Amino acid sequence: MWMLILNVVYVLVAIAIIALVLMQRGSGAQAGSGFGAGASGTVFGARGASNFLSKSTKWLAIAFFGISLFMAWYATHSARPAAQQNLGVMSQLPAAAEAPVGELPKPSTVPSTPIQQAPAAPAGDAPAAPQQVAPASEQPPVTPPQGG
Repeated sequence: MWMLILNVVYVLVAIAIIALVLMQRGSGAQAGSGFGAGASGTVFGARGASNFLSKSTKWLAIAFFGISLFMAWYATHSARPAAQQNLGVMSQLPAAAEAPVGELPKPSTVPSTPIQQAPAAPAGDAPAAPQQVAPASEQPPVTPPQGG
């Protein structure tokens, strides 16, 4: 509840800063009068550097930055660790083993011996001897049939 009140105060301070800045005259607002028509003895006018509007803007800006810093600090210190999320269908999948940071996962082991395939059954009654398949690097390249 108190964070809601703090957020409302934060927005009101921001609106007040905008209003006060827009109400103030810029330092160059009367610069033209100093160069012509003899209306003013100084270029930027004779107004005090710390009048009510500038003092109010300063204190509102301090309050705005203070609230901003407090809200950022509170958000980082009140964050709770993420609990187990309901993943629906994805929760049925097994969790993948994670590799340590900076290391690649170990590749799956592939047998280094050639794979043996059983040949198609011959027409006769005698079983044929199993054949060994050469690795892909020793097989001749396959060329597609030409013609049309």
